Amino acid sequence: MKRTIGTCYYPEHWPREIWEQDAERMADLGLTWVRIGEFAWSRLEPQPGQYDFDWLDDAIRILGTAGLKVVLGTPTATPPRWMIDRYPDMLAVDKEGRPRKFGSRRHYCFSHEGYKSECARIVRELANRYGNNPYVAAWQTDNEYGCHDTTVSYSAAARRSFQLWLRKQFSNNGNAGDIAALNAAWGNVFWSMDYDDFDQIDLPNLTVTEPNPAHSLAFRRFSSDQVVAFNKLQVDIIRSFSDAPIAHNYMGGVTDFDHFKVGQDLEISSWDSYPLGFLEDRVGQDDSHVTHFARQGDPDYQAFHHDLYRAVGRGRWWVMEQQPGPVNWAPFNPVPLPGMVRLWTWEAFAHGAEAVCYFRWRQAPMAQEQMHAGLLRPDSVEAPAFAEARHVAQEIASAPDVSIKQAPVAIMFDYNADFAWNIQPHGRGLTYLSLIFDIYRALRQMGLSIDILSPETRDFDGYKLVVMSGMMHVPEDLKQALSQSDARVIWGPRSAARDTHMSLPDGLPPQLVDFDIKITSVESLRPSLGIELEHGGKCCHYREDIEINDAETLETTKDGTRIVVARGKQVYVAGWLDQDGWMQILRKQCQNLGLDLYDLPSGLRCRDTLTERFWINYDTLDHTIDGLTVPALSYSVQPI
Repeated sequence: MKRTIGTCYYPEHWPREIWEQDAERMADLGLTWVRIGEFAWSRLEPQPGQYDFDWLDDAIRILGTAGLKVVLGTPTATPPRWMIDRYPDMLAVDKEGRPRKFGSRRHYCFSHEGYKSECARIVRELANRYGNNPYVAAWQTDNEYGCHDTTVSYSAAARRSFQLWLRKQFSNNGNAGDIAALNAAWGNVFWSMDYDDFDQIDLPNLTVTEPNPAHSLAFRRFSSDQVVAFNKLQVDIIRSFSDAPIAHNYMGGVTDFDHFKVGQDLEISSWDSYPLGFLEDRVGQDDSHVTHFARQGDPDYQAFHHDLYRAVGRGRWWVMEQQPGPVNWAPFNPVPLPGMVRLWTWEAFAHGAEAVCYFRWRQAPMAQEQMHAGLLRPDSVEAPAFAEARHVAQEIASAPDVSIKQAPVAIMFDYNADFAWNIQPHGRGLTYLSLIFDIYRALRQMGLSIDILSPETRDFDGYKLVVMSGMMHVPEDLKQALSQSDARVIWGPRSAARDTHMSLPDGLPPQLVDFDIKITSVESLRPSLGIELEHGGKCCHYREDIEINDAETLETTKDGTRIVVARGKQVYVAGWLDQDGWMQILRKQCQNLGLDLYDLPSGLRCRDTLTERFWINYDTLDHTIDGLTVPALSYSVQPI
């Protein structure tokens, strides 16, 4: 697989007379890809049914004849103002019942049939016109599904669609929905919440106190399925006119729809990487960590998403937007340290990215993103990242192709589990993503490469360790597959804690195969109430009491309470551990499996490909490892 770089360009923002110059500069810089069009609906269709494609024809021709490949985006993230006049009820509605109004982007409800038909129409026009264009080498659907909390809508359209979705979910042998089955599955006997008909079911907002968690979980799954269907609508149209691969650009830390299901309809998974913005906005570490990495980004956050979206793309993935300088949207927006744009790019390549595209070509002088840096300043003078992109282009011209190999360790990531934790966190600020990220960080600090697995995975050949922590509902066939595999399996906390409708399973969880363990009670812990472990670290945030027969105790709290137990190759961790706790538990398991481990500094990480080991140094100091010096804010490569 050849590494390539690109940029995101908005010709409609700039005078026509500079387009050729821009294209020539892009090609001279060494770029391969240019993404265009994803926000241009009002320029493509100024009035209903009145199309203007001449400017886009021109832009694609100019870019293509300069030797660049075009990623053409569908413009459905930015419906024009006339669309709101045509469909006033197409706007999404927030949890408080307020419409998400025009004047920004992503102002639509996935369930609105009228808007979906308009999307199908504009996508068909684009695909018909450019499906065989030799310069359009890839497509992107919409832009950043879920960004700005736009997956879930509480509109009238969503309510109607949700009722129909529920009827299908509770249909019996093709007959009309069975409302009695829904009542039983949701436990609606509690608080007299029974329904007589699906048409009575409202959306789970504006209730007096919290809604039924089963109701909320069903609505989250429905909302996710609406995203999947919306994306598939566009993909099917594009495929009828074009053989070029299709991507979507996901976001960091957005987990409110099932990316794996969206990805099943796409050839390429991509994501938008903003290390400094995410550090301030989403990583959730303490102030000292944020201060130390304020101009570099978290050493594990980008890597986690690289591995996640590699799994979503079934091996094919890009960074569609890479931060090149300060952004405009985080609580604080510092300038990256020199070398970081190059380092972020090579870190993505180390995790198997085919392409890294910098957002954006030129900083906009107007509107919401005028404080967002690009490769060029608004006056077209080179910004600092321009030189770093040139450096990368020169390096990849002579670099060997990359091949990703299977890692020895895997973590299963389940969006349904994230929905369940969000609905029932049981403690302030507790999220599934945070739990998984804590474990991922601990494994990375030991120098391990990690694969992320879809919950549809049933073949675990080649993995020595599989982490199943926090996956609230685990299907029985998945339990069986893990029990029959050769992998060591880490369960808990909250693994297999609920059935598919968010109720406790018959008996007590987790009901694992060949592992007689019961969770008898649980508690969430204040930050000040961490419980010290016998061999180092603490149990924090969340703890479970367990009953178990015929098992080995691997770790206890200082007062002798069992916190980690094992039987055969299955291990259960009955609590959310701090970083020291996860490190000591996971290190012992990995050592027993014969894995080669390190104890890396907080800013140094590694990733193995088939032929190379990449050392990535986020620190401002050089680090020496295995006789190799890894320069500050840079990377080094060792042959394997």
